[in-house]
Amino acid sequence: MRALVTGGCGFIGSHLVGRLVADGHSVVVLDNLATGRRENLRDLPSGAPVTLTLVDVAEYDAIVPSFHGVDVVFHLAGLADIVPSISSPLRYHRANVGGTVAVLEAARQARVARVVYAASSSCYGIPDVYPTPETTSPRLLYPYSFAKWAGEQAVLHWAEVYGISAASLRLFNVYGPRSRTTGAYGAVFGVFLAQRAHGAPLTIVGDGSQQRDFVFVSDVVEAFVAAAVSDIDREVFNVASGAPQSVKSLAGLIGGPVTYLPKRPGEPDITHGDITKIRRVLGWSPKVKFEEGVAVMLEHLDDWKDAPVWTPERIHDATREWFAHLGKR
Repeated sequence: MRALVTGGCGFIGSHLVGRLVADGHSVVVLDNLATGRRENLRDLPSGAPVTLTLVDVAEYDAIVPSFHGVDVVFHLAGLADIVPSISSPLRYHRANVGGTVAVLEAARQARVARVVYAASSSCYGIPDVYPTPETTSPRLLYPYSFAKWAGEQAVLHWAEVYGISAASLRLFNVYGPRSRTTGAYGAVFGVFLAQRAHGAPLTIVGDGSQQRDFVFVSDVVEAFVAAAVSDIDREVFNVASGAPQSVKSLAGLIGGPVTYLPKRPGEPDITHGDITKIRRVLGWSPKVKFEEGVAVMLEHLDDWKDAPVWTPERIHDATREWFAHLGKR
């Protein structure tokens, strides 16, 4: 198989590229290195059949040649983080909506057999139902969640109108080696690991009872592969562990002193994906236990020594931006 991975130098994308190569496939990687890094592909075997093109996927004319002869497209390129999307909505719309439409149209013109899209569970906002099924109505609280959901709608629309075979995976809280060490609003894993690597206290916002549905990156890659080889069309699947863990328990596994900060309003107390559908339809289920995944992250702690440390002052600054947004709603 000849696969194309947009965002293939990123956290999840680079793991997917490695898996595809290990399975004997050739891979075309498109990335503009806005958030990805070349070194994320450094562990590929010598002579691996991987072609890297540095390009912005929103530039349709520039990406079209890369789609020739491709069998399946994995579309992971995009901008993440909630707070930056609030201050730069056009940038997020261009990357996550315009980029997706450009990829879909390039895939259509090249007669690509299948497209698998990396969607976001942020489309659920703060839902009424836990565990949250795919049938839950979207609550798009931020430009980031809107843009990722709009990208998913574009995928389903192109599949409906043009007959492209497609599936969308709504990812929950993905963690693992190579996760981003920078960001204007850090995810809890990155915050804690950078603090641990620098010997700083771990900062828990609130009392730590909030829970997140953490799912390990190798399990996420397995879900992408399962979706690619399936003939199930125009379906949306949650990709989660289905077993949320508290922030306080994560801090305990990482170890070290803890500092508590005031809770931010407007954040969910829990994320919990219902994975009944993906288990039944694709035969996928998570394999990496949370404790095992955290242990792997700690084995890669040196990767976080160059990451900026989230001090209480820096977290307060991000919180003020969060509050400013809430005050305008």
